[in-house]
Amino acid sequence: MTDKAIKGVLFDLDGVLIDTEGTYTKFWEAVDRRFPTGVEGFAQVIKGSNLHNILHTYFPTEEIREQVTVMLDQFQRDMQYNYFPGAIKLLDELKSNGIACCIVTSSDKRKMESLYSQHPDFSSHFDAIITGNMVNEPKPSPECFLLGAKELGIDINDCVVIEDSINGLIAGIASGARVIGLATTCAREAIAPHCHFIASDISDITTKTILEL
Repeated sequence: MTDKAIKGVLFDLDGVLIDTEGTYTKFWEAVDRRFPTGVEGFAQVIKGSNLHNILHTYFPTEEIREQVTVMLDQFQRDMQYNYFPGAIKLLDELKSNGIACCIVTSSDKRKMESLYSQHPDFSSHFDAIITGNMVNEPKPSPECFLLGAKELGIDINDCVVIEDSINGLIAGIASGARVIGLATTCAREAIAPHCHFIASDISDITTKTILEL
């Protein structure tokens, strides 16, 4: 067991461990073309938000919300959930050093079931998994990360958050954790004000990187 201050790592999922953010961007751009929201850069603005918040903020009628939900369910059943290179290596390395790991994602249960069907051993890499339906306030609220730390039984100040979206990074900073920003979804200059360390992707991070934050 490490004697360093950092005792837990709270991982976002899409754009951090799973290479899906580009695919989701194309999906939400297609949704915006079909049901125009009038929001510039809609697909980027909603990154980090949970489905309930997206639907009730940007789509005015129940009929449209139902259609978007059907589209998303089909999309998530068909998509590939590919790990970023280095993701499993880092998780195994952290585990071997006694550092607890938690997923903190805005994804709902149905999306997670599709992920589990492709990667049956996914949950074995984590000590806790927080999904979007478990919190009342989506990112950029820090609620999800605070809940993740609570589930691990670790003070949030002893945790590192690894995120790629602006909303997620803001939530991480607000939680009191140390925050690593990944430039997989947004440009380095966009995420720089919202994190303590920037990495190109998950393969650039080691246990040493985390413990030295």
